[in-house]
Amino acid sequence: MNQTALTAAARLLDKRLDELGRVTDEPGRLTRTFLSPAMERANSLIGGWMREAGLTVREDETGNLIGRLESPAPGARTLLLGSHLDTVRNAGRFDGALGVLLPIVALAELKERGVTLPYHVEILGFSEEEAVRFTGAYIGSKAYTGRLRQSDLKLKDARNHTLLEVIEAHAGQRYSPPKAAHRSSELLGYLEVHIEQGPVLEAKKLAVGVVSAIASQTRGRLTFRGKAGHAGTTPMDLRRDALAGAAEFILFAEAFAGARPPLVATVGTINVPGSAANVIPGEVVVSLDVRHPSDATCAAAVAELVRQAQRTARRRQLACEWHPTMQHEATPCSVPLTTQLARSVRAVQGTSLPLVSGAGHDAVIMAKLTPVAMLFVRCRNGLSHHPDEYASPKDLEVALQVVVDFLLRLSTKS
Repeated sequence: MNQTALTAAARLLDKRLDELGRVTDEPGRLTRTFLSPAMERANSLIGGWMREAGLTVREDETGNLIGRLESPAPGARTLLLGSHLDTVRNAGRFDGALGVLLPIVALAELKERGVTLPYHVEILGFSEEEAVRFTGAYIGSKAYTGRLRQSDLKLKDARNHTLLEVIEAHAGQRYSPPKAAHRSSELLGYLEVHIEQGPVLEAKKLAVGVVSAIASQTRGRLTFRGKAGHAGTTPMDLRRDALAGAAEFILFAEAFAGARPPLVATVGTINVPGSAANVIPGEVVVSLDVRHPSDATCAAAVAELVRQAQRTARRRQLACEWHPTMQHEATPCSVPLTTQLARSVRAVQGTSLPLVSGAGHDAVIMAKLTPVAMLFVRCRNGLSHHPDEYASPKDLEVALQVVVDFLLRLSTKS
């Protein structure tokens, strides 16, 4: 691919990311959640771009968008590329979307050059990864890999609709969790391109890096229960304030993880049912997210944090319950695929930096089906899950060139 064509392709990618970033359920800010009207519009828009690149397009019952490019090679296997199309609330335009749109542009460029790949390609736009509408993450990739369970279907959204009800309303028919879309033997692997969501590449002055592994992660809810009371008539020494207990725990979690790098622990949400300025909180629900590259260390940290929450509750005459909502083990990326991807990175950028991902990705689920690799793209100030999330057109150009080089190198190995 000559440099002029590459630059034009990167500009097209940036333009499409901007266009997709305006497809939202909430005017004035970017929010797309599982099987929402905005998600349907996004699938329609991206499906058109897939067709322009020569792919056949379909959508499965869970709203996953699937574009397939068939190879004429006999006995060809399939390479999967993709990411998620849902967002957090008030999101940026790169998280997830980049990993779907960049492969479309890459295949269009190969088509323009008359390149025929000796393997099939599927580009996947997963319908859910962020756990915004439902508390369980990875609904899209779980369905695609045959890992969606009956317990997942019982999850409820804020309107008390179960996941099963929402899927059946979308599909217009009864639904049961499907088998995997492919047998493992049919696949070459899965590549996910994603913004780094961290500051390392920027600090190293590099546009892209190759992920070696994805950290272990546990997420859940802690419910503190005390006794509601009048804020003006209940003496301080007679209070059983659930929010005060939760606040003490939150500060403990911050100090606990801060003393044990690279462990991270985050309380990202606080819910006080029936709250009012003049009422002592009787119940508080907080989220807890714990991550570490080691499964054992992550599990031990979660256990100690939960014990501390319960100790705090007992001392304050509160009850405390722990309800885990998500857990995934540390996921190593495929050595052969990662080695191949690193070669492409070195060919384009001169050096390849290995990175551990502290964030979870659909690659965690896809690794149960096929070998996975991930390419991280530098994002300004390491900022993500925010409207100011940004990857420059020059960095998009580097990432695009790396993926094209990877697809061509894989042609000699498939």
